[in-house]
Amino acid sequence: MPFRSFRLPACAILCAALMAACGGKEDERKVAGGDASTGKRLVTQYQCGACHRIPDIPGAGGEAGPDLEHFAKLSYIAGRIPNQPDRLTAWLLDPPALKPGTAMPAMGLTEQEARHMAAFLYTRK
Repeated sequence: MPFRSFRLPACAILCAALMAACGGKEDERKVAGGDASTGKRLVTQYQCGACHRIPDIPGAGGEAGPDLEHFAKLSYIAGRIPNQPDRLTAWLLDPPALKPGTAMPAMGLTEQEARHMAAFLYTRK
């Protein structure tokens, strides 16, 4: 029985550590030079909603690409690229360069536009 009495506190400590680790990860997802409100405007302008469902974007109900509602919580972009600001910016600039064969096309974004759009996507929690 003494072993059993340590299980609950150990589990609580582990859960607290995991929650702290997850919280820190979201803090790391701030995009230098990115403005989320500008990104939202650009996501609308580039019609990302034609392929993706994106809450708060009028007409963004596409089903060809993944739902972006909780994008900030994803661990990976396109299933294998770590979801980090620099990687997301690179992904938005040229998706086929990071994942050959992807259906997501290069949209001709500038790096600054990609940073703004990344900042907006990280507001999707």
